[in-house]
Amino acid sequence: MSCSAFRSALLPVVFAGVAVLLSPQVASAQLKVGVINFQRALLGTAEMKRASGDLLAKYKPKQDQLEKLQKDLTEIQAKLQDPKLAAQAADLQVEGQRKQRDAQRITEDVQGEAEKDRQDILQRGSERMTDVVKKLADEKGLDVVVDTANTVFFKPALEVTEEAIAAYDKTYPAK
Repeated sequence: MSCSAFRSALLPVVFAGVAVLLSPQVASAQLKVGVINFQRALLGTAEMKRASGDLLAKYKPKQDQLEKLQKDLTEIQAKLQDPKLAAQAADLQVEGQRKQRDAQRITEDVQGEAEKDRQDILQRGSERMTDVVKKLADEKGLDVVVDTANTVFFKPALEVTEEAIAAYDKTYPAK
């Protein structure tokens, strides 16, 4: 088949496709859209609020330990400035270096552990919220739910964030 014959055979098919798309029946089909602020919905759940409090409580002893080390380091710095304690300067510097290493080690450990805990919590919560939003979309007959982070404009009546939070809290109550 030559190129012009192929185009001649293809044109009616293309025109038929365009005609179908422009037909009143297809044009009148309504797409039902919902909009969610996914991050706010997830962080607004009772489970995430509880998990946040649990993380703070878990790392509070390490935070207290860091604050004590910082206080000790400040005191060592003050002693090093005192000319009366010049004889103890070497011991104070060694002690200060040890406390700085301890503080650095604790800081790195806490940051790594806390970030891993946070990611695990958010991962599980995100999966659950996605399931909740899918169920909510089915119940409301929504064809698509988009995140406000990727939406330029939407009517407030389309937002389902608060409904998603309530549905999540009902499905996964904080323990």
